[in-house]
Parts: sequence; structure tokens; C-alpha cells
Amino acid sequence: MPKRRLKGTIVSCKMQKTVVVKVGRIKMHPKYKKRFMVHKKYKAHCEMSDLKEGDKVIIEECRPISKEKKWRVIKKIS
Repeated sequence: MPKRRLKGTIVSCKMQKTVVVKVGRIKMHPKYKKRFMVHKKYKAHCEMSDLKEGDKVIIEECRPISKEKKWRVIKKIS
């Protein structure tokens, strides 16, 4: 089974080797058929130290690293 990959924006990088990534997706209302944006935040493991808030990154699902970290940063998108 392939691992899920998501694109998102870093909203916090204050922890050591951990970043918080905000991922948005478009959802449709079941009755009114209007599309709207929903967001979710993921904590991701990051060995790179050159990342900062506002950077766009790709995260990939991995084995649990800690209680809340089940994702890791694959690469930075410019």
C-alpha cells in the first residue's frame, strides 16, 4: 500500500525536529453543493533546519515517531 503524501504550509517551527504543517482541501456541502475550504494541522518530523514559517512542503505518512508525529517532511517546494 502506498504512503499518503500531502502538500501544506508550515505554520510553526518552534520545536526541535518538528514542524506543524497546515493542509487544506476543498470539500463540498452535501445539500447546497457549495465548495469550501477545510484545514487540518499535522505535526511532522523534520531533520532539515533550513525550514521556516510560510514554506510550502510535502509530507509523507510514516511509522509513529511519537504520540502525535506520524508524518515526516519529504521536501521543500519553492
